[in-house]
This record gives sequence, structure tokens and C-alpha cells, in this order.
Amino acid sequence: MQAFTKHTGLVAPLDRENVDTDLIIPKQFLKSIKRTGFGPNLFDELRYLDHGEPGMDNSKRPLNPDFSLNQPRYQGASVLLARKNFGCGSSREHAPWALMQYGFRAIIAPSYADIFFNNSFKNGLLPIILPEQTVAQLFEELYAQEGYSLTIDLAAQQVVSPSGQTYGFEIDEFRKHSLLNGLDEIATTLQKAEKIRAFEQQRLARHPWLAAERV
Repeated sequence: MQAFTKHTGLVAPLDRENVDTDLIIPKQFLKSIKRTGFGPNLFDELRYLDHGEPGMDNSKRPLNPDFSLNQPRYQGASVLLARKNFGCGSSREHAPWALMQYGFRAIIAPSYADIFFNNSFKNGLLPIILPEQTVAQLFEELYAQEGYSLTIDLAAQQVVSPSGQTYGFEIDEFRKHSLLNGLDEIATTLQKAEKIRAFEQQRLARHPWLAAERV
């Protein structure tokens, strides 16, 4: 998992509440668990003017010019600014995969659905919670200034605006440690690999009949 320490990135707006996971990555694209290939279909129903299906050449599909991610000023955005209850709906882990494969490293919103929130951390995507009034202010600044970027300092737990205004955010210490060090759940477990091997050896020494069961 890619570590997240300090990131400065262009911000793109998704100015709507209750964005569900089917809007993030529609159900017809959930035919793989390889964690790759989902970026081109992120927000598919908003992004394109036709109905997308697996196997379609997205480069030939008509784009919706009114959708923020299709507008030139937001090309290359790596921070998504959203409204409350982002990621609601079904529990598909493909949602954070699609967001990250598009290029987003962090999301800022007033609230998230619990399962999406947890899945994001597990995949290296940082979901930041800021007060609704603060998020509204960031939207105003974003619309007023082309090329609007934010700096996210995870160690300091701060979001820094172009004017230097700082906004603190809360994060669980274990999740913070995991992101700072690029550790997913498997990598965290493997940090104890020597102890796990030692336990297995001791267990087999006490119960040698367990080895026979593995044959």
C-alpha cells in the first residue's frame, strides 16, 4: 500500500450529498477483484452521456461537459471535495479502488458511510472529516480560484489552504500509523512474521500429530 505522509494536490468538487457507491462505480463494472481497471469508469453515469458497459472503449464515449471531472480546470485533481454521507449504499470495496485508480489520494467531506470510510483506510485512501461549514467554505474558495490546491499533512493532522488557513482533523492512531507507513492489514500482520513462525514451531513441538494432518 502506498504510504500517505504529506500531499499537495489540485482539488475537484463533487457538489452533491449522499453519493452512493453505485454512483462511484456502477454495478456492471464489478466483475473483477484485481483492484485494477476501475478508474476509467469512476462516476460513470455522471461522466459519460451514454450508458457504460464492460469492455467498451471509454476513449470513444461522449463526455458530459457539465461534470466537474471532465472540465479542464480540474484535470489532474488528486483531492476530492464532497458533501455529507459520501460513499453510502452497498459495501463494495471497488469504490475506493476506482477513486484511487483515477488519481485521488484523499477525500474531504462532512461525513461518510461507515463501510466506505473503513474500506478507504484499508486501501490507502485518506477520508478526512471536516465540519459542514468548513467544507462549504472550501467549496466557495474552490469555485472562486482556478487551480485551487490543498496541502494535507497527515502527521500534523492538518489541511492547509492556499491562503495558509489550517484545518485540523481527527484520525484513529492505528489508521494514521498504517497510512504513514504504507501498511495494509496483511503487511501489518507480516510485521509479526517471526513471532508467528516461532509460535507455529512451538505448537508443532507440543502437538506433533498436527503435522500429520497437513499431509
